[in-house]
Amino acid sequence: MKRALICLALAALVVTAPAAAEELKVGMKAPAWSFPDADGKAFTMDHWAGKVLSISYVDPDESDLNDHYTDALKKAKTEGRLSDEHYKGFGIADCAATWKPNVLIRTIAGNKAKKYNTTILFDTDASLRNAWGLAKDTSNVIILDKDRVCQAIVRGRVPDDQVESLVQLVVDLQGK
Repeated sequence: MKRALICLALAALVVTAPAAAEELKVGMKAPAWSFPDADGKAFTMDHWAGKVLSISYVDPDESDLNDHYTDALKKAKTEGRLSDEHYKGFGIADCAATWKPNVLIRTIAGNKAKKYNTTILFDTDASLRNAWGLAKDTSNVIILDKDRVCQAIVRGRVPDDQVESLVQLVVDLQGK
């Protein structure tokens, strides 16, 4: 009887255990999320419905790692190649990946938000990193089309020779 109860309890654990998240790959629809900004306002991908998204998911210790890519997006926007009507670039700080206190992370994020005139969100427990299989202790760039299908993902520094092709991908996706 005792053995039957133990087997029953183990079976219940197997049935109710959450399934492991599958790493986000090109061609996959990105699972939804919700994160707050510095004011505590919650944002989801639906906040920018119908727009192409370029998401920088960043360990605050590596906040400058992909500035060359973000600068190229900013230049494309200034040149009129990217439109606020069809595109949104923003950052998500991986607060769990750093030793820095939240007040310092918010200061770093505030400076980035001003520099790029954008939104910075805060993932305090690495839930997106874990759900999407993003790299820890670095910067990740994710490009999602208007239907939230992943069109590109770079875990780590965007190679210099790929910057313009990624920017062009974002530009091209606006028209689709």
